[in-house]
Amino acid sequence: MAADIKANSPLTLPVLPLDDEVVLPGMVVPLDLSDTEVRAAVEAAQAAARPSGNKPKVLLVPRVDGTYAATGALGTVEQVGRLSDGDPGALIRGVGRVRIGAGTTGPGAALWVEGTVVEETVPDPLPGAVTELVKEYKALATDWLKKRGAWQVVDRVQQIDGISQLADNSGYSPFLTTAQKIELLETSDPVARLKLATEQLREHLAEQDVAEAIAKDVQEGVDKQQREFLLRRQLDAVRKELRELNGQDGEDESDDYRARVEAADLPEKVREAALKEVEKLERASDQSPEGSWIRTWLDTVLELPWNERTEDSYDIQGAKAVLDAEHAGLQDVKERITEYLAVRKRRAERGLGVVGGRRGGAVLALVGPPGVGKTSLGESVAHAMGRKFVRVALGGVRDEAEIRGHRRTYVGALPGRIVRAIKEAGSMNPVVLLDEIDKVGSDFRGDPAAALLEVLDPAQNHTFRDHYLEVELDLSDVVFLATANVLEAIPEALLDRMELVRLDGYTEDEKVVIARDHLVPRQLERAGLEAGEVTLDDSALRKLAGEYTREAGVRNLERSIARLLRKVAAQHELGDRDLPFTVTHEELRGLIGRPHHVPESAQDPAERRTAVPGVATGLAVTGAGGDVLFVEASLADPETGAAGLTLTGQLGDVMKESAQIALSFLRSHGAELELPVADLKDRGVHIHFPAGAVPKDGPSAGITMSTALASLLSGRQVRTDVAMTGEVSLTGRVLPIGGVKQKLLAAHRAGITTVVIPKRNEPDLDDVPAEILEKLEIHPVTDVRQVLEIALSSADVPVTAAA
Repeated sequence: MAADIKANSPLTLPVLPLDDEVVLPGMVVPLDLSDTEVRAAVEAAQAAARPSGNKPKVLLVPRVDGTYAATGALGTVEQVGRLSDGDPGALIRGVGRVRIGAGTTGPGAALWVEGTVVEETVPDPLPGAVTELVKEYKALATDWLKKRGAWQVVDRVQQIDGISQLADNSGYSPFLTTAQKIELLETSDPVARLKLATEQLREHLAEQDVAEAIAKDVQEGVDKQQREFLLRRQLDAVRKELRELNGQDGEDESDDYRARVEAADLPEKVREAALKEVEKLERASDQSPEGSWIRTWLDTVLELPWNERTEDSYDIQGAKAVLDAEHAGLQDVKERITEYLAVRKRRAERGLGVVGGRRGGAVLALVGPPGVGKTSLGESVAHAMGRKFVRVALGGVRDEAEIRGHRRTYVGALPGRIVRAIKEAGSMNPVVLLDEIDKVGSDFRGDPAAALLEVLDPAQNHTFRDHYLEVELDLSDVVFLATANVLEAIPEALLDRMELVRLDGYTEDEKVVIARDHLVPRQLERAGLEAGEVTLDDSALRKLAGEYTREAGVRNLERSIARLLRKVAAQHELGDRDLPFTVTHEELRGLIGRPHHVPESAQDPAERRTAVPGVATGLAVTGAGGDVLFVEASLADPETGAAGLTLTGQLGDVMKESAQIALSFLRSHGAELELPVADLKDRGVHIHFPAGAVPKDGPSAGITMSTALASLLSGRQVRTDVAMTGEVSLTGRVLPIGGVKQKLLAAHRAGITTVVIPKRNEPDLDDVPAEILEKLEIHPVTDVRQVLEIALSSADVPVTAAA
């Protein structure tokens, strides 16, 4: 403070207002005299100081929004001259604090006020806390000044010893607001003012640290982006040079995909989804795994034949001729395909190709035993319709994603087999063969059969959505042919969506035709023989089909033909056989050995299974088609065997119940049937089904077991040429069963000439080929009594062996 100014002394000074600026004691500031108020205050001070010869004094008062602060700084005008920019100015030094009082009058145009100099008391010596405060302030100030690069100011701050001067020195801080500087100005206690200045400086340094950390992170991010941008530009330039060296155009990969998508004939929604993925590809980096996912997805979408369709062949007669030429028999399937083509033709002629977003596809289930031509029939259907053919093997599939596809985010994700089949076919209306649909399993990865529900539903598959594609795919124009061996293994909900067509096996005549027209030519080529070198006459083919193989299909028949031709070819190479050569039925035994399946009717009467009472011939349906089933019954010795019913042959619950029903019927109606039923009370009854390792179940053997027991009790043999099938009730009624066609074909293969069936199954005879009906004597019955009359031999026939 100036020597001529005493604490608490009153003063009358001109006011120099400072708008949004504060001057603290110890500060030296230049002021522009071009401002009217500043010039008036300086001139008034000069006029007042001229008689005494002292320096002019002014009162520097902060003014905020027109309001003056309560405390101002006493300033001395050190020099008046011109500023660096050439304007007139004055250099003023703050020397103390003045508490402003009332206004007064004075010379000049300035505002004069009365004020009191504020007294400042500094403790001596300084307490330890104040000393630490001084050190802290100097350390914070030094840190801040070093960050700003003001090294020359650091020494000056370190040399300040007074507490008041040190606190007022913060008035130079540019980061303090006007309000904070006024607070420092109005704080008269030097220690309190130093604490306030230290706190303000500490808060500013903390904010500065946070701001610097944020700026550093931002700068690092910007540097990384700039570096990545630079490297990408360099990489693009390298790729461009490589493409030019290889004779390719200079388009970027993403630009290439965009051009391909825009040029492709895609549905509108698919195009929108593809363009969105292209935009993602443009933003993704080359190192990002998302880029490879998007490229694979785009390739898949662009390779799908979204609007490609083959024209159906509407030559109905020609299609029928193709089916007849490539497959013998199977009239049901051929008629269904012919009907489908006829309806498609009429819909196309009337402009009904698409109705309600759905096209006229078809879903057929071909169910039948192995070897009847279900799989090869799919190719013939596609050939007849003029469509592409794709086979999808479902045997052993347990993962739902195999049908619906994987999510794109999985490593190695692929679309489902249905989408891949469409892609492989190259058209949206192929014939897709779903092979072995009954062999589909399920585990923790889901149920593929459930995923097939949407695929095979004509009401839903026009909007099929694969998990990989995630866009709608129209399957309503696809002809789906599903093949299965066992109908019961197909889930009911899935079977309900398909049209069932049964393939029950071939007759012996059909097998001969198939072998002559298809199997023999194919095996001749595979054996390296020409058509005229080896000939198989119809008698040899018939014997191969009837005695060497006994099956619903022709697979084993083809193997036998292949074995026969290999044998002839080997003998010719060894010099033991001259060509050409015709194989007759007499030559078969010398070439491939004895037959394996001799019909019961061809055996010696004493060697037949039904040569003794208690044995009857039944008919059954297995996974391999129809088959004959023998039932054997015996009575235990009353002294050694326990009474009751014993069943063997790995039987199911339904078949066991049928045996109980048959025994109960005979016990209750034994007198009526003239049977010695007293034996059934004291002696145990044993019923056995040979081929004990094969599981058996179903109600169809009811009348067969009744006949076997009746034969056993009466001592009358069951006729060798008779086979039967039908469920029995407690009252002796014969109830209907299933699989009549397959059972009659099996009876014919086994040499049976008379078949007993339930009366209510008579309509099923319409499905049986006419040549089979001509060779079989069929008896529809309603009661067990009728069965016994037909099946049991007369009482005067001698019994050849004891039961």
